[in-house]
Amino acid sequence: MKHADTTASAASAGAAAAPTPAIDPILLSVFARTFRAITDEMSISMERTTRSPILCEAKDYVTGLYDAEGRMLEQTENLPILAFSLAPVCKHIRETFDGDIHEGDVFFHNDVFTLGNQNNDVAAFKPVFFEGELVGWTAVKGHQADIGGAVAGGYNPNAVEVWQEALRIPAVKIVERGKLRKDVWNLIFANVRLDIVQHDMKAEMGACEVGARRLVELLKKYGAASYHAHKQALFDATRRMMQAEIAKIPNGRYSGEGSVYYDGRHEGSKFTIRVDIDVQDRSIRFDYSRTDPQTNGFVNGTFTSSASATILTLLQMVNPDIPHNEGMVQPIEIVIPEGTILNAAYPKATTFGNHLCPPNADAIQRALSPALPDRVTAGWNNLLASLTTGIDPKTGEKYVDIGFMGLKGGSGALPGCDGYDHIGMIDASGGVLDQDYEMFEQQTPHRLIRHELLTDSAGAGQWRGGLGVETIFEIGSDDTQLVTFGDGDFEGAFGLAGGHGAGLNFIRLHYPDGRTVVPRNKDLITGVPKGTRYHQVANGGGGWGDPKKRDRKLLAEEVRNGIVSREAALRDYGMDEAQLK
Repeated sequence: MKHADTTASAASAGAAAAPTPAIDPILLSVFARTFRAITDEMSISMERTTRSPILCEAKDYVTGLYDAEGRMLEQTENLPILAFSLAPVCKHIRETFDGDIHEGDVFFHNDVFTLGNQNNDVAAFKPVFFEGELVGWTAVKGHQADIGGAVAGGYNPNAVEVWQEALRIPAVKIVERGKLRKDVWNLIFANVRLDIVQHDMKAEMGACEVGARRLVELLKKYGAASYHAHKQALFDATRRMMQAEIAKIPNGRYSGEGSVYYDGRHEGSKFTIRVDIDVQDRSIRFDYSRTDPQTNGFVNGTFTSSASATILTLLQMVNPDIPHNEGMVQPIEIVIPEGTILNAAYPKATTFGNHLCPPNADAIQRALSPALPDRVTAGWNNLLASLTTGIDPKTGEKYVDIGFMGLKGGSGALPGCDGYDHIGMIDASGGVLDQDYEMFEQQTPHRLIRHELLTDSAGAGQWRGGLGVETIFEIGSDDTQLVTFGDGDFEGAFGLAGGHGAGLNFIRLHYPDGRTVVPRNKDLITGVPKGTRYHQVANGGGGWGDPKKRDRKLLAEEVRNGIVSREAALRDYGMDEAQLK
């Protein structure tokens, strides 16, 4: 790749003329593990330097390392659906600024119509140079507490176009040759409500710098030629590993569906995600051409968010030791026509797009369950989430809180393994963490009353689903705004092979005057008074196999521990009174 710097061009020419070093299998492993160590260190830097609880508590961010062409070398997937959205944007920035990429540059990006996945997920990218040659990129993407738009916090169920959702940031150079472009910085953050966001973006830039230093240290030790040769060998080896996994799936076409309920504007609306999966020897193709058209609300996805959801769902069915780099995705083809609910056309609203992952995953799981009965889980708890914003009366400052602890239900079971308790969204795959209770009460005006695993929330089965949770807290600010989003109150997790499904989620607001308000699954409620009690249930995952075949001794222990109630043991699992004694 050529750039404006003459030194970069000369170095590239020299590297091209040099003989390709022999591949050392031990050194190949060193490169692979060092790439991962770099992104892990970047992740630790983010955890310790960000300020928003969405980032430093829940870890709603990803860190990645890419080569000069923007091909993925490794990533630390605190939130997998974000991780697989970085490489396309990195390639986009490389092409957009070709000839104008210099040492010391930093770029910002969030634009969903140039390969971003969600407006609130803002990324920083830093090119890495070694001896005048562009050798790679470091990148961080995190969910920001606010990014402008009509509604604080970024989720606007009333939106029909992107400008009602957020500030669009197409690829922009925020630092040029080591110097901050203050005019660009001020333009962006003048359109963001919360001062904390600019500090969190500085943390992203700092984590990118950490990664860049480590990559340069690696090249100083082994040289650019060895780096280029071994990363290509790593891509090739990883591609072969993924091809071997795909080859275990019988050739053929497999089809499945998932449902999306209510677009935020039209009562009773329902949409279907349809996937046709074609497996041919060592390649796999996901075709969403039969998926329903885009909505006139914010319940649309982007190609990047939807393709990321497809990849992370497939990865749950293959060898977990496959390195996550460019070679892993090469045997995978994804077709999502523009204008469908999974790939909305400009300028449609798309904030809900990340959360179309669960019904997308449902479609893939249903399609592949006959072909991979030992690897496909039963359904995971479907998302029903909320976001509260307001003025903290203790400090007089604005706050935004996504209630991560309350939305995390259980995962589905599979043969030989119960589902994970309280793991959260399938698009997070367990990556999003709970808020610490004390920090929750420090960073919001709310008072936590209850947060505990919920008896009988898991779908019954020979292998049961993971448990969900019940959360209750008292809202501590007047004129609070509540946004809800998800589908978990319409469809619970499904069971497989005779296993039972799980129940529905709910959110209820018990006002101080005795009224109870049940928000819709995509809703915006303003003026919620201080003292309102917020009550949420996130149910469990689906069960796998006939519940009557579950180990009786284990089941009796679960009854004693309150995981399964006595009534459910008798009713759903076919226990008798003698077995419960």
